[in-house]
Amino acid sequence: MRVRAWVVSLVFLLLAGCAGMDEVECRRANWYDLGFRDAIFGILAQDDVYALQCEPIGVKVDTARYLQGFREGTYEADRRKVSAHD
Repeated sequence: MRVRAWVVSLVFLLLAGCAGMDEVECRRANWYDLGFRDAIFGILAQDDVYALQCEPIGVKVDTARYLQGFREGTYEADRRKVSAHD
């Protein structure tokens, strides 16, 4: 039973991480910050997911800014891992 409870908890956490962006969030998005945050939290790049959520309501994802933030966030996350092991 403990394994089942753990799996259910994991599924809920994953679903919470996949919460969609509404129109206001799409319009106010700082694409660099979103990319940086996704990388810091170890999430794969989500620019295509954001495009699926935002472009139907007329908001174009600034993929270049998102990926710049993602690259820099990945660098920062990796740097933190290295310094944690020192």
